[in-house]
Amino acid sequence: MTTTDVISAKQAGTLYGLFRERLQRSPNHSAYRSYDPETKQWFDTTWHEVAVQVARWQAALATEELQPGDRVAINLRNCIEWVFFDQAALGLGLILVPLYPDDRPDNVAYILQDANVKVLLLQNGQQWQRLKPSMTPEHELKRVLIRNSDDTALGGSTCYLRDWLPDDDNLEVANQPAQPQELASIIYTSGTTGRPKGVMLSHQNMLSVAYGGLKCIDVLPSDLFLSFLPLSHTLERTGGYYLPMMAGSTVAYARGIPQLADDLQTIKPSILIAVPRIFERIYTRVHAQLEEKSPIAQKLFHQAVSTGLYRFEYQQKRQAWHPKLLLWPLYDKLVASKMKQRLGGNMRIILSGGAALPETVAKLFISLDFCLIQGYGLTETSPVISVNTPENNFPNSVGTVIPGVNVKIGENDELLASGGGVMLGYWNNEVATAQTIDCQGWLHTGDQARISETGHVYITGRIKDILIMSNGEKVPPADIESAILMNPLFEQVLVIGEGKSFLSALIILNAETWPELAQTLGLDENDQASLKDKLLHNHITKQLRRALSSFPAYAKIRQVAVYLEPWSIDNDMMTPTMKLKRTKIITHHRSDIANIYD
Repeated sequence: MTTTDVISAKQAGTLYGLFRERLQRSPNHSAYRSYDPETKQWFDTTWHEVAVQVARWQAALATEELQPGDRVAINLRNCIEWVFFDQAALGLGLILVPLYPDDRPDNVAYILQDANVKVLLLQNGQQWQRLKPSMTPEHELKRVLIRNSDDTALGGSTCYLRDWLPDDDNLEVANQPAQPQELASIIYTSGTTGRPKGVMLSHQNMLSVAYGGLKCIDVLPSDLFLSFLPLSHTLERTGGYYLPMMAGSTVAYARGIPQLADDLQTIKPSILIAVPRIFERIYTRVHAQLEEKSPIAQKLFHQAVSTGLYRFEYQQKRQAWHPKLLLWPLYDKLVASKMKQRLGGNMRIILSGGAALPETVAKLFISLDFCLIQGYGLTETSPVISVNTPENNFPNSVGTVIPGVNVKIGENDELLASGGGVMLGYWNNEVATAQTIDCQGWLHTGDQARISETGHVYITGRIKDILIMSNGEKVPPADIESAILMNPLFEQVLVIGEGKSFLSALIILNAETWPELAQTLGLDENDQASLKDKLLHNHITKQLRRALSSFPAYAKIRQVAVYLEPWSIDNDMMTPTMKLKRTKIITHHRSDIANIYD
């Protein structure tokens, strides 16, 4: 018999109230599992031990003369100190601003200034050295904290955690009263244009979504999560941090993507939250290895997948029983069980979110007996709007809405959402808030959708052309295209990469500059083969690297397809108002695009 110990959103009240309630219920239960690089051993931390550390952090924060409502920022990779800092800050009425560890220094500096951050926690001294040149007198940082200690002397307001935290282990956690509707965190998300916008989420926002998720999926105190999506990502924070705390589960912190395969074997997690790119990599690897197998082994694999898919549909009560299901124990032993062992052998639930999961990838995992479910949402909705459930799973949908959320289809088939998870608004940006949340309280997602008779949501497109890569990064192509077109070599450009792991570009060369460029590279300007020459492509990618030097790493162009014939009104690739018809162009060049991503 499985037992649950869920703390409801009402019982928690606030995110810090959730922590205190979990501490009271399960003081000796394992809360977190971490890796010690010195001993090369994994160790557990109980909720009581977490509370001891949170109290130390609160005592240290109290010396910084901060006021409730002040902002503090964290820029760490996933680790237990993330929890200490977050809960210590929430318990003092402070507002947490999470930062991406790989973000550009100038972007981090902008966020620190926009949110008027008072205390900043960094991973190491190198992070601070990279950030310092972007800091200005307008920044009002009182303290910069460095997690990893070394022998470098730190001056001024910068210090190592070891020197900042008190040695006293007998302190009590604070009890700062707060209201569920109060602002808990400002999470910066990149918009279609301009600077990042700060999404304001309340305690109730994130608690209601976490609790709604637990009404859709059973999570147990015996479950073990493996955390590797950045905690600055709202899906990981709500689904991989607050939700397991609400359910009383344990969270293990992966060492990093390079060690993920080993950590899966060691930790043997039962629940995993990830973006599609992780599953795409496994899918690609499985098929690459399959090509090296014998024809008999290949046939066995495909039969296992076919039978597994039918078995899934039968379990979902969408297919009748069939005699071929009798072969499943054999396929499970010879094929599926080996795949399950790769992920630790104990996987109970896999949740994919942050970007669209290709149906072929989803069906591979499902056919091999993984409970893989896809969800959907935005940072602005804390972040989950809908999710499939294990009992009602349509792999090509993003599921049904979670309890506490409402959706409807608006103009232009846009999906609108309302409910407990909808943000308070954008920090210091009333105009953007009004553009996103209408006067009836409906949040405009920007995604086009349809809702089936079963209540499942299907995303069909986007109102605005934002590319969502397979790692969940949202890229506005117009900004990149504008930067590229500053180079006189290029006449037109279209950036592509929807659902892919990297960006590419379709480029029309400037007819006036092409002859000179061809001569420089020793190419025949009249030979179409020259447009596919490696010398030309290398030259162009160097030019693109220079043009996009100020863009984030994920916005770089990795490959190109090059042409001379412009997209025009005449060939139906351009509107009368001189706007490129993205869909038409992509369809026209689909074979070249397929070659790029083959």
